[in-house]
Amino acid sequence: MADTYDLIVLGSGPGGYVAAIRASQLGLKTAIVEREKLGGICLNWGCIPTKALLRTSEIHHYLTHASSYGLKAEKVSFDLAAIVDRSRKVAGQLNMGVKGLMKKNKVTVVEGEGTLAGKGTLVVTKDGKKTELSAKSILIATGARARDLPFAKADGERIWTYRHAMVPKEMPSKLLVIGSGAIGVEFASFYSDMGAEVTIVEMLDRILPVEDEEVSAFMHKALTKQGMKLHVSSGVEKLDVSKTGVRATLKGGETQEFSHAIIAIGIVPNTENIGLEALGVKTDRGHIVTDGFGRTNVEGVYAIGDVTGPPWLAHKASHEGVVCVEAIAGKKPHPFETWNIPGCTYSRPQIASVGLTEAKAKEAGHKVKVGKFPFIGNGKAIALSEAEGFVKTVFDEGTGELLGAHMVGAEVTELIQGYVVARQLETTEQDLMHTVFAHPTLSEMMHESVLDAYGRVIHY
Repeated sequence: MADTYDLIVLGSGPGGYVAAIRASQLGLKTAIVEREKLGGICLNWGCIPTKALLRTSEIHHYLTHASSYGLKAEKVSFDLAAIVDRSRKVAGQLNMGVKGLMKKNKVTVVEGEGTLAGKGTLVVTKDGKKTELSAKSILIATGARARDLPFAKADGERIWTYRHAMVPKEMPSKLLVIGSGAIGVEFASFYSDMGAEVTIVEMLDRILPVEDEEVSAFMHKALTKQGMKLHVSSGVEKLDVSKTGVRATLKGGETQEFSHAIIAIGIVPNTENIGLEALGVKTDRGHIVTDGFGRTNVEGVYAIGDVTGPPWLAHKASHEGVVCVEAIAGKKPHPFETWNIPGCTYSRPQIASVGLTEAKAKEAGHKVKVGKFPFIGNGKAIALSEAEGFVKTVFDEGTGELLGAHMVGAEVTELIQGYVVARQLETTEQDLMHTVFAHPTLSEMMHESVLDAYGRVIHY
């Protein structure tokens, strides 16, 4: 006889495990099914361990530039195995944390591969043994995986995906990064700061193509200044792998030699072999189609996170999961929307944004007022020796609505939340102008950018 629950969650990433916790809080008997490790890709192989690596490269950068701070650090070196080990321990610690949260919230954890086997039924297979679970509601949170090049699949030796790049057996001497989204630029930043010669190839006409054009242009100059080589409006047409390296044929026929290559060209949703077709669950280019409450076209089947489409972000999945289970539990949450989801890239310098770019705002028919304030005008940034970057804000001229905010520079991934809260609360330019910002802080630039949009900037 099947084990019976109110809700079964398939996948334990930041969407799945958060949804399971919220469901339990709402009184639903909940099980979560996971084939690998609790926490999913983000916690074990994505967001968290990459930040541990980037923290190492940041400190390495400071050590090699210690003289800028009146310090001496001689013969700086590193232990690659220890760097990787620290990153894996960070992921392991958080994995144990999720296990603790499941126990605390009385969520049943079922290990194995889950497959929809009919209305309200999920079969879990582990080591050849099958367990049948049943529930009124099944929530699919199976996430996504790295997309391979059709002509050169990752081998873990010379051609890497993000998973391989997090546990390198050797430090690349000359690294090719294919794709300049957040993942590609973060790994380029890490390996460059650790001493590798890095080349980025981007198919579109600018790096970080989803960001505001001024941010992309600034990052292009910043990364070039750091020594990286950037090819935009380009592409890789062929990769020839040998025991000692990779020969890349770029668009136009140019060939270059590299020790390793990282493929960062997007993701593929994990929708295969989980029983969607038999139930008739609708998909679009592999992604499960849902409404604002995570409902699919099949009653009792829900989906959240990367498996449902962009933006492919952990915090999007978590919030989506909460909205979904609150709807399942009979609450009346606001339907999930993507208008106020921040995006962060943890490179050096960092990038953060929320809302519309200037170009998108104009395309949408807004008459805009734009403010911009440079890090060089901020006392705290100068004191930190982090004077490169800027804060940009985009307002609707008629209503004063904050349409978007775009930041590049030190710690902007922390600062962006101020603008996210402002947009959530539907504040206007007047509210932001009359807000007091502590001095000396980097956050003062957020205030100055707003003032600049209305001709009132003070310090620049």
